[in-house]
Amino acid sequence: MITIRKATDKDVKALAEVSKKAFYVPHKDVIPDHIMQDYLKNSFNEKTLLSEINNPDFKYNLIFKDAILAGFSKIIINTKNSNIKAENVTKLERIYLTETFYGLGLGKELFAYNLKLIKEAKQKGVWLYVWIKNDRAIDFYKKAGFKKIAMYDFPISDTETRPNDVFYLEL
Repeated sequence: MITIRKATDKDVKALAEVSKKAFYVPHKDVIPDHIMQDYLKNSFNEKTLLSEINNPDFKYNLIFKDAILAGFSKIIINTKNSNIKAENVTKLERIYLTETFYGLGLGKELFAYNLKLIKEAKQKGVWLYVWIKNDRAIDFYKKAGFKKIAMYDFPISDTETRPNDVFYLEL
């Protein structure tokens, strides 16, 4: 059974664990370990996640498979991107699953759930960054109708960036 619900304060610890696992797997072979550990600690700590969950601009949703937290999403309604002329666009900042749950259609379910929220907010489109070597994610987004519109250097640390594509889906 699959369930999706909004994240709450009580979910922060589990969300931090899932965030770290989900980010680590596709990037583990290309980001030096000390930089990876700093990024995980700074980006997915409980204090940061709690602050974001309680920020009304951020929408965190959790997906469960048989009552086990499989992943989550984070969208930010009305977030401009300099490569997009349209107003009222949403940033899909994260849609993460842990490796155990790959291939079960959960990403598709979570994306559809977010797309419904985005449309209810009367957004004209949704955009995201995706690392250029994350083939699994790129294939997923292309199948969903996203188009590459630009490049972006995603900061991993003060000294490291990773090339990302900017993808956009017009609604």
